[in-house]
Amino acid sequence: MTASHTAEITGLYRYPIKGLTPEHLSRVALRVGQTLLADRRYAIENGPSGFAPDAPEWKPKIQFLMLARNERLAELDSRFDDATNLLTIRKDGQIVASGDLETATGRAAIEAYFTENFQPELKGPPKVLSGRDHSFSDVARKVVSIINLGSVRAIETMLGGVPVHPLRFRANLYVKGWPAWSELDLVGQTLAVGQARLKVIKRIVRCPATNVDPETAKRDLEIPPTLSRHLGHMDCGIYAEVIADGEIGVGDVVVVEEPKLV
Repeated sequence: MTASHTAEITGLYRYPIKGLTPEHLSRVALRVGQTLLADRRYAIENGPSGFAPDAPEWKPKIQFLMLARNERLAELDSRFDDATNLLTIRKDGQIVASGDLETATGRAAIEAYFTENFQPELKGPPKVLSGRDHSFSDVARKVVSIINLGSVRAIETMLGGVPVHPLRFRANLYVKGWPAWSELDLVGQTLAVGQARLKVIKRIVRCPATNVDPETAKRDLEIPPTLSRHLGHMDCGIYAEVIADGEIGVGDVVVVEEPKLV
């Protein structure tokens, strides 16, 4: 794909608590080597993980509550406030838990809700984890995830016309304008969005989390097996690292930069 293949950002999302609700953003500042603000800043430990907040290290997602195994998380509507660190969780429109995630009391309030309501999925006491500027990403690097809506439409065709909600893929950026699957060939290339630059580092291998409808919490599709049958792999979307600061927003154009000649 060349620089003439531009795309447009149609959606920007962050996920302050791993496995919980996506939060829509209209604009966001990107910083070199960082995720979107507060993206995957917290996770809910599902049994002892060995995670040390004072010396945070990447842990596999199986150590946390996650949609891949705990689809009931999608029944919850959570909102995180950056100014107060307050997490508010609603179910069926009613507040069921809230707490300041930077205080022991606040974390205990959230943990108590999951202790009471997420048996028998729990492998041990649920614990709200954070680690300074650590990101509980599925990969051991601070990344921005990108989904090409053209590829989502192609999956719908593979499924016989069944609608596929793009938020099943829990991406940071959703873009339109690229041909289906062309984003998979961008590994190693640089994307320009205004002053910001992102280097594509990896294709995203999809897991069973994509089988869960983000609105109904039903595990109603088989997306990874469908990809495998039709394409011979289970990849959809790309990870990129921020290599130049800049502000991006919905409606901005994404350009694939031409490699510089040496």
